[in-house]
Amino acid sequence: MKRVTRQRTEILRVIDESERPLGPQEILQAGREAIPSLSIATIYRTLRDLLAEELIKTVALPGDSPRYESLHAHAHHHHHFQCTRCQKVFDIHGCPGSLQGMEVPPGFQVDHHEVTLYGLCADCVGVGS
Repeated sequence: MKRVTRQRTEILRVIDESERPLGPQEILQAGREAIPSLSIATIYRTLRDLLAEELIKTVALPGDSPRYESLHAHAHHHHHFQCTRCQKVFDIHGCPGSLQGMEVPPGFQVDHHEVTLYGLCADCVGVGS
């Protein structure tokens, strides 16, 4: 484990307490509330270390930059919703399960699945009204 620093502790707290996956800039913005001198380089180094230590995981959506969520706070199987206006990503609790009716080619075996929904988040729906 890497040395425990105030910056590392704050970055992990931000990710653990978030109710949704965060991008590096979002982590920086939230972390600067407690540590104004926090830098984006520190964010990226710490994310690399936290990933290696399996304390966080990457949420990768097609055609988009990775976001990060806590393995501790988000250990359960879940999916994501991405707002097409603000680009924020949110957790969706629940799962379509076995995806009944979906056919894979003969001889194939499904190991896991990802489901991402796209649309407008509650804040952006209000903006468009």
